[in-house]
Amino acid sequence: MLESFAQLIAEIFSHGMFWRTLYVVITLSIILLVMLENRNPIKAVGWVIILILLPAVGLVTYFFFGRDNRRLRLLSRQAYRRIMNNSIPSIPQEDDGKAMTTQAVSPLIPKTPLSHLIEGQTNAPILVAHSLEVFTDGHSKMGRLYEDIRQAKEHIHVQYYVFSDDDTGKALADLLAIKASEGVKVRVIYDHVGSWEASSRFFKGMRKKGIEVYPFLPVIFPLLTSKVNYRNHRKLIVIDGKIGYVGGMNIANRYTIGNELGIWRDTHVRITGPAINGLQTSFMTDWYVASQRILPIDVYYADHSETTPPERQIPVQFFQSGPTGPWRTLLLALVRAITNARKSVWIETPYFLPNDSLYKAIIGAALSGIDVRLMIPLRGDSRSVRLASDSYIADLLNAGVKVYRYHRSFLHSKLMIVDDELTIIGSANMDFRSMEHNFELTGCIYDRAVNEEMKAVFAQDLKHCTPITAKTWRKRPFGTRLSESFMRLFAPLL
Repeated sequence: MLESFAQLIAEIFSHGMFWRTLYVVITLSIILLVMLENRNPIKAVGWVIILILLPAVGLVTYFFFGRDNRRLRLLSRQAYRRIMNNSIPSIPQEDDGKAMTTQAVSPLIPKTPLSHLIEGQTNAPILVAHSLEVFTDGHSKMGRLYEDIRQAKEHIHVQYYVFSDDDTGKALADLLAIKASEGVKVRVIYDHVGSWEASSRFFKGMRKKGIEVYPFLPVIFPLLTSKVNYRNHRKLIVIDGKIGYVGGMNIANRYTIGNELGIWRDTHVRITGPAINGLQTSFMTDWYVASQRILPIDVYYADHSETTPPERQIPVQFFQSGPTGPWRTLLLALVRAITNARKSVWIETPYFLPNDSLYKAIIGAALSGIDVRLMIPLRGDSRSVRLASDSYIADLLNAGVKVYRYHRSFLHSKLMIVDDELTIIGSANMDFRSMEHNFELTGCIYDRAVNEEMKAVFAQDLKHCTPITAKTWRKRPFGTRLSESFMRLFAPLL
């Protein structure tokens, strides 16, 4: 009996039956896991089909792109509570639930369904900014940033998805090194994948000059980890807890000098006031993930009380989103903002690859008579993304969405303007990656004056756009339409 069993085992190994059996077991286990996750049925069926028809490719693809990491905790609950308790000031409330006037919050801001959704899921309250300055090109943004850095006295917190070692990156690194030599605490977080093109010597040089530098979720063996797919896309700077920068611009020559696509067009803002605490919270959580250290409150909390009332009180709500939370907060917030619109929704995005709920919200708004406008680049940095993005345009046009191609350079702006009082700006693109995979930072600005300023930015961009009409769009060659439809199948992976 034992001898027969041993012969069977030997035969299995000798003919590769063991490995084939193991392969089948693993594939079936993953299919079972996909079903147990209770995810979107369309997506679940898609993964099951891929795993059955292309098991080898399917296993690898699922490992990198398919796993649901929403139960994963990068930050312990205790660490998160310590950071949140230190960074967001308490906000007294009236009996009707409206926030009282404090140094943090402007007078009697009523909670809207959107702000309630965001605060409920991210603990991010509406804070007040005392000033807000808009930048639409990297040259002006970097010039203003250099001025602020030179005046820094206590600390400088820097976080970027792309921190290049080109002329722009080196100039910023040199200035940060000077401030570090003056005793200012300088901390830098860069995304390990987003900044892959920068040499390790570049960041080592920064460390040698007294700058604390950490990569976010470093990837040592890209082919052996799914972390390569979950990246920190946030872009922010906080100076002395009093001045903050946030938006879509990275640190690279393409925003200042340009590349083959021209000088990239992007949107960034500079703010002052208590709303900075929202940016500090974001940096502090990512700093803990990157360094496993929590910085004390006096390092980053600034006193924003004023001897005289500030000229402006701009309600701002900065919130984080990412692949590890229980809900897709960014997606829910955008859908809520669009469905709440009563007059207009104007969107600028470099990559338009919406999931079904976001896509239907946009189309539903247009069909309801809302003035919906979508601005996307004529030329992009990815042909596959461009093809997949174009596959959505026909339905948008048929629903009444006005679609524009920005042709002056590459449009990298992430901006949504809703009605007369809401502006949404940050690091997130309108694609699957930003909604489901990336760690993003978004700001909702509830202010009529800022809304008007952003509408002027949009109007200026329109001068460099070509509108797309349904008549001309229908004339695209069959091969082009086929390529677009084919690439759309891979939209969640792009």
